[in-house]
Amino acid sequence: MLATNKKYNISVEATLEVIGGKWKCVILCHLTHGKKRTSDLKRVMPQITQKMLTQQLRELESDGIVNRIVYNEVPPRVEYELTEYGWSLKPILDSLCAWGESHIIKEHGQLCGMLEDNGLNKF
Repeated sequence: MLATNKKYNISVEATLEVIGGKWKCVILCHLTHGKKRTSDLKRVMPQITQKMLTQQLRELESDGIVNRIVYNEVPPRVEYELTEYGWSLKPILDSLCAWGESHIIKEHGQLCGMLEDNGLNKF
């Protein structure tokens, strides 16, 4: 990375600059379960628009968090996977999931019925 004149007030700002927002952590959690095509991600994240998904994936790729793999096929096939650097976020993502589960239980009394049955959630 190139040096810039930017300074952060606290280091968590640097983290949130890369993975902040509504969708990036969700995308990353799905990618911890293996390579995904854009259509796969859209299917498990139906509320995200195609434009937003594409934008978030491009930003994650630009930050070195995900690899975009283009296969020389007709029709073209593109997959996304975590880079080695992206995998370094796994403990953070796991902690966010654990906190979220605790929060759901605190607020709603149980996980069952509060989480989508999408293969990522354990209940």
